[in-house]
Amino acid sequence: MVEIKILASDGMETAAVEKLRGLGYQVDEQFYEPDQLAEQLKNYDVLVVRSATKVRQPQIDAAVAAGRLKLIIRGGVGVDNIDVAYAEERGVKVRNTPAASSRSVAELALAHMFALARYLHIANHTMRQGEWNKKKYEGVELGGKTLGIIGYGRIGRTLGQLAQAIGMRVIAADPFVQAPEIVPLEELLPQADFVSLHVPAFKGDPPLINAQTLGQMKDGAYLINTSRGALVDEAALLAALESGKIAGAALDVYAEEPTKNTALCTNPRVSLTPHIGGSTQEAQARIGDEIVAHILEICPLA
Repeated sequence: MVEIKILASDGMETAAVEKLRGLGYQVDEQFYEPDQLAEQLKNYDVLVVRSATKVRQPQIDAAVAAGRLKLIIRGGVGVDNIDVAYAEERGVKVRNTPAASSRSVAELALAHMFALARYLHIANHTMRQGEWNKKKYEGVELGGKTLGIIGYGRIGRTLGQLAQAIGMRVIAADPFVQAPEIVPLEELLPQADFVSLHVPAFKGDPPLINAQTLGQMKDGAYLINTSRGALVDEAALLAALESGKIAGAALDVYAEEPTKNTALCTNPRVSLTPHIGGSTQEAQARIGDEIVAHILEICPLA
């Protein structure tokens, strides 16, 4: 039997690890810094990453020179932490698990919308400090409001279904999708009471949400980002929050992680989570299943 070694540099769901080991694969769970990763990849057939590990050209070159690495798997949706085209050109296949966390991320986005609409994020905090701000937290209902979804893939569509179920009107902007609710971005921004981002971010691209696009949004609208931190100009967002142009923002992802943007994180108009969009028991199990399926397909032991 051929020996197949797998490096899970950001960890892997326990059941998936146990299944692979039971089948005869060797699985090592260990995080390495970029220089160390380049050296370690010489010893592995498969690399499994989440969001912490960055797989760039130097790591790919080192792995290809050793002639062993065959597959890189991103346990999650986006693959912007991997130089995908370069890896594929060098003969290393790249896969992700796009369907596994769609429901979890969509539910988190909706949860943040409820938090902003009813001040849950700040009322929970002030109550713990002994404050009773009953008159201060007059919120709004989500029913009847317009949700603008930028990026209408699996997550965006799932969020749209959840939002429609509670009575929201859904419009979406996506140049690659045809659907009745699709409108140009310049039409979506001034109509939407809530704008939720569900598109990838590519290295070198400017932020999609910047001073200009924030200015195009409806006065008093809310912004939700559970996609990628690079999509939002955080300084421009903070200015829009402080001016009152934007009523509130919900962030699960940041330009730098862990974020050091204290001004944004302490703003009472911002609802925060630490990049937990796919962090549910159900999503992790599905991600593990998809990772195993990719490995069995591309790197079988027989």
